[in-house]
Amino acid sequence: KIKIITDSSSDLPKSYYEDNDIDVFYFPINLAGEEYVDQITLTTNKLYELVDACGVLPKTAAIGVYQFQQKFEETLKEYDQVLFIGISSGFSCQVSNAHLASQEFDGKVKVFDSKNLSSGEGLVVMKAVELVNKGLDIEEVYSELTTYAKNVRSQFAIETMDYLHKGGRCSGVVYFLGKGLKIKPIIRVVDGKMVVYKKPIGKMKNALDKLMDIFLEDLPNIDLTRVMITHSLGHDSCEYLKARLAEHIDPSIIMETNAGATISTHCGKGTIGILYALK
Repeated sequence: KIKIITDSSSDLPKSYYEDNDIDVFYFPINLAGEEYVDQITLTTNKLYELVDACGVLPKTAAIGVYQFQQKFEETLKEYDQVLFIGISSGFSCQVSNAHLASQEFDGKVKVFDSKNLSSGEGLVVMKAVELVNKGLDIEEVYSELTTYAKNVRSQFAIETMDYLHKGGRCSGVVYFLGKGLKIKPIIRVVDGKMVVYKKPIGKMKNALDKLMDIFLEDLPNIDLTRVMITHSLGHDSCEYLKARLAEHIDPSIIMETNAGATISTHCGKGTIGILYALK
């Protein structure tokens, strides 16, 4: 039996984790000297309320090696093998810590770097569930995921650059230039890191339309098993994108997910993305 474990940055619904017997490491978050746990004691709504009140951004931390060791040891009492899927090593030392912990278990624990974040990582988790349910062994699952992860496409429209700026993920010059020109940048995950992909100017709708342009360019090659819309309290934008997507694909394959506090800490309120995998 293979047990899949992931972290809370995968931003899938709790019901999905429960229905598929997936355990989750929830990121610890420090905000103004107080310790919280992503999606447990710190929701996305509460995150923004606290940031507005205290004027500082939270700081996220990776799960420690010892915590991974404990979890793996406990899990292997009931399962033959463990597959941990984590946020890209380009964003966190989470995967590195898990890998160090895995060395204690004679190959029974495999650690997979999703090279992604949010529901881009979530897509990799969902693919792993499919492969395990098909009866593939852990080496086969790992090999299939290596190919699949390279085909995941994650791009997000950023409504406010304040969080990227405060979090040190864009320079002061870029920030003030963006504010002045009202740029709503499209951020894409490339090789496990975030890059500015497009720079639409003006209203958020322009950025949403640019997301659709990118999607339609890829559409002939998209794996239409599922298409994700993930957002950080961007409900109006989500409804707009769902309506636009439904003009081109079966609405039943569109899955809306909410960015948790970990991802929202770095992207800010109103951020929204379309995420999918190529064939």
